[in-house]
Amino acid sequence: MKSGTALIYDEEMTKYKLLWVDPACKIEVPERLTVSYKALEENGLAQRCVNVPVRQATDAEILLAHSEEYLEAVKKTPHMTLEELMTFTQQYGDVYFHPNIYHCAKLAIGATLQLVDSVLTGKVRNGMALVRPPGHHSQRSAANGFCVFNNVAIAAHYAKKHHNVKRVLIVDWDVHHGQGVQYSFEDDPSVLYFSWHRYEHQDFWPKLRESDYDSVGKGKGAGFNINVPWNKVGMENSDYLSVFFHVLLPVAYEFCPDLVLVCAGFDSAIGDPEGHMCATPDIFAHLTHLLMSLAGGRLCAVLEGGYNLTSLAQSVCQTVQTLLGDPAPQPSELIGPCESALESIQCVRAAHKPYWDCLKHAEAPPISEPSTKRCKQTEGEGHGKAEDGEKEEEKEEMVVWQESPSRLVPPSRTAAVLPAEVKPLEGCDLLEPSLAPAADILQTLRNNLLEKSVDEGSLKTLYSVITLFEKMKKNEIRNGLALVPHVPVAISCAVKHAAESLTNRVLVVFVGEEDVTTYSTEEGKMLFVQISRRQSGEQKSQYKVSVCLKKSPPEDQRDVAGFMHAVLGLLLPLAYEYDPGLVLLARSPGCGVGEAAWAQLTSLLQGLAQGHTLVLLQVGEEKALRGTAASLQGDPVPSLGPLGAPPPEDVEAVERQRQRLQTSWKLLQTTAISEK
Repeated sequence: MKSGTALIYDEEMTKYKLLWVDPACKIEVPERLTVSYKALEENGLAQRCVNVPVRQATDAEILLAHSEEYLEAVKKTPHMTLEELMTFTQQYGDVYFHPNIYHCAKLAIGATLQLVDSVLTGKVRNGMALVRPPGHHSQRSAANGFCVFNNVAIAAHYAKKHHNVKRVLIVDWDVHHGQGVQYSFEDDPSVLYFSWHRYEHQDFWPKLRESDYDSVGKGKGAGFNINVPWNKVGMENSDYLSVFFHVLLPVAYEFCPDLVLVCAGFDSAIGDPEGHMCATPDIFAHLTHLLMSLAGGRLCAVLEGGYNLTSLAQSVCQTVQTLLGDPAPQPSELIGPCESALESIQCVRAAHKPYWDCLKHAEAPPISEPSTKRCKQTEGEGHGKAEDGEKEEEKEEMVVWQESPSRLVPPSRTAAVLPAEVKPLEGCDLLEPSLAPAADILQTLRNNLLEKSVDEGSLKTLYSVITLFEKMKKNEIRNGLALVPHVPVAISCAVKHAAESLTNRVLVVFVGEEDVTTYSTEEGKMLFVQISRRQSGEQKSQYKVSVCLKKSPPEDQRDVAGFMHAVLGLLLPLAYEYDPGLVLLARSPGCGVGEAAWAQLTSLLQGLAQGHTLVLLQVGEEKALRGTAASLQGDPVPSLGPLGAPPPEDVEAVERQRQRLQTSWKLLQTTAISEK
């Protein structure tokens, strides 16, 4: 099993800088790399990573994405005088050259390719390359936006050519549109490019028409280019997560990539002078976690922008710590997407409705011929460049935000409660079932069992389930797994104990058709979500949600698509907005969910509650035991394969619940028009 996280960095890439006065380029400084690496060292993260040496890219590798004429022109820059460099620079936009930049640009590509090689050959599971100059604006025959060569575009071509990768997902969370990447793959269906970017109705750099939501790709690549334009500044954590839940993740799971490349630009974080967004650095921990369930965990993050040295360093640390497998922090300030973000989400979903089965049900915007290009801002609004091409002087304000608390890593990752006849699970601590002298808990258990006849062995197992909860509460273990005699009874006992003795909210996710007794507590103490094949009665509570999915024919991939549609579009938005302190995940025999889909669910939910997840399986489900344990321990989850269209009945069931709940749960919203 491949393990480890690669970190690629070389101080050599700091050895160039702007040699003349240029207000547009003054923010791209060597300190961007040094503060990022220093923060990784000071937090003990660099030492935990696998060090991979940097190499220079070859001409052949550069030519994968660039023309020979352009390469030959850049090759001459080390020998140019200052005046010649300034003249050479003027033919391109918002970029500068230096005698050492060609050397550094080759190192940036080489570092990126070293990371791709390490991940795809199994030497490491994932990794991050701290590189400079960045790359996503660079085009086939042009430098642009601080970028000389397109590091990630070259990496995608390289992975396909040298590692026989069939499908590549590129996620560009930089605050600027990576038009260079878009141009490289806009007619290529083997590469899915996703970018959110500050746009402001085409008023923000690079001010391109093709940066809007209706640029979906060309020819065979139609549908494989996803642009999410931010038409206002100040986007927050909720806006970023909403786009992931309702646009990126459904399409990505349907696409089923073999490799995920991230254009990791942190100018989309709070405090950045370019982005003017309000997303805090901890959000990148969650975005990274959500992507790690794709492509068997093969994820390569490559640094792009980021010009506030404080938020840049914090965001890099959050990303790398998640790649290392540490529990994600509690998500902060999730208040739902703003109206402008919802407009963009609705427009993107409508534009891609013809191309992706998961979006066939998407609602069209409520106006004819919607286009952000036809909604130009009033003069002087926004923070883009002036119409005459000169950069506006933006009013700099001191932005203060609370640094994310330390991400505590429990001494033990996973503990398990298993019957004596079940072979211990590799890597899991075994918690022996016992009846410790805790009369109050034992009495609670007996009360919950009502008239059911339960032997002492079963009582010990249930008591051990409570013990797992307590160990997570004390941060002695990260998560737990228990094989119990009867799942609904175990859920009831665990929920009753949690409601009475734990201060944090509990999310209960049950996959199965049986009834579960959930005790009434004060509003909001528990959120119960059940996914089953059985129709439930009328639902009124916002804290009890039941989704009925129709069973497709045996082995039908539509069944998996329907399940993941419910998980991505309903369960995850609910769970993140609820922000539980503990997660209880359970399934009953015959629930109809295959091992791969169950592993995906287990993996995705671990981004919540600082990883404190308790999974209950019923005796007789030993087949699912080892896969569940592997997911809890952070092993890559198996791919689901390209998903087809979810059954219409499943879409309708999810949509009914979304419509019912979206007034109370804002992360469920996908349209800008409030529904009454």
